[in-house]
Amino acid sequence: MGEQVVGFLAGIDFHATLMDGMLSFLLFAGALHVDWAEMRRGRWPILILSTIGVLISTVLVGGGFYLLAGALGHPLPILWCLVFGALISPTDPVAVMGVLKRATVSPTLEATVAGESLFNDGVGVVVFTILLAAALGTEPFTLAHAGQLFLVEAGGGVLLGLAIGWVAFRAMRSIDEYKTEVMISLAVVMGGYALARQLHVSGPVAMAVAGLLIGNAGVAYAMSDTTRDYLLNSDR
Repeated sequence: MGEQVVGFLAGIDFHATLMDGMLSFLLFAGALHVDWAEMRRGRWPILILSTIGVLISTVLVGGGFYLLAGALGHPLPILWCLVFGALISPTDPVAVMGVLKRATVSPTLEATVAGESLFNDGVGVVVFTILLAAALGTEPFTLAHAGQLFLVEAGGGVLLGLAIGWVAFRAMRSIDEYKTEVMISLAVVMGGYALARQLHVSGPVAMAVAGLLIGNAGVAYAMSDTTRDYLLNSDR
């Protein structure tokens, strides 16, 4: 079966599988477990670290890679070095959530670190997309244009996440059937992410916001105990 397995794996577009499939579910699932009340206490560190922190990390890593490549005799365009910096700057929200579950930290610190890891992943995707388009020559690169794209994608992602999260919340609140409510949550992830791509806004940011809304207001006011168990129980 070796040839069949190799052929199957070779036919998979891993970029599309990760960015258009797995990432949306990972971010949504991670956001479901973040306590909104505790996260509000750490909102300023979350905002600064997930935006300015990601940009600073991108510049530092990209600049360091540019200097290192030049010192080794293999100079690279600065834009491609910044693409590399944007690629590795965000943290892994799933890994962060797993560590926090095992660590003994205060609820506020846990929510702050978890919230920052969710949003810096979404912001990192936006920064990476902007820099990659500039490096490929499909979009002009100026600070003003990059800032405009960032505001449109990130801000649009927040608004879309609030909108689809609110629609899902209203739908779940009017239904008392756990199978339908679970299907609604799946529709939010798949349909919401597809809609974000069509609207050219950040799908990862939208999923994080929608997950926070459903994981807090939805769990508290719109779900039955059975639905909460199916959505929040990691063993299922």
